[in-house]
Amino acid sequence: MKYLIASDIHGAYEEAKFIYDTFVVGNFDKLILLGDILYHGPRNDLLIDYNPKKVIALFNEISSNIIAIKGNCEAYVDQMVLNFKILDEHFIDIANRTYYLCHGHLLKFDESDALKNNIILYGHYHIPSIKKTSKNVYINVGSIALPKENSPKTYAVLDEQGITIYSIDNDVVLTY
Repeated sequence: MKYLIASDIHGAYEEAKFIYDTFVVGNFDKLILLGDILYHGPRNDLLIDYNPKKVIALFNEISSNIIAIKGNCEAYVDQMVLNFKILDEHFIDIANRTYYLCHGHLLKFDESDALKNNIILYGHYHIPSIKKTSKNVYINVGSIALPKENSPKTYAVLDEQGITIYSIDNDVVLTY
């Protein structure tokens, strides 16, 4: 299995198109969207290429290949216009590893997280990172549209070898 992962698109059409094109030409099995797909959120400036209607049309073309996670900016109406289900959370297994997919806004990043022996893939903070605790590995894939703290626009590829986070320029940012 080979997954393409993006988070925090926030309605940015050009970045969504980049992810769509990468998915189509990259021979991926699934596209994982880790939340905040359409809405830019009240704390973020409106993006220059903000066009959620075009993002909807783009992702609806490949809806049967999408695993989508609900972010803190998703609204009830988003599910009405998207042809794929937006899940609160999801687990996938690949190469004898369990990956927990979530947006990240409810994670505590310590021993109080109820998960154990998982690799947690999330977004929300817009900064690519890897954090290990005694129970879990937390991997933030960053944001394809609104990176923060001088991080690049990022996306990730997950396969049997592990996960690699790339910048939009296809430079490797982090691997696990």
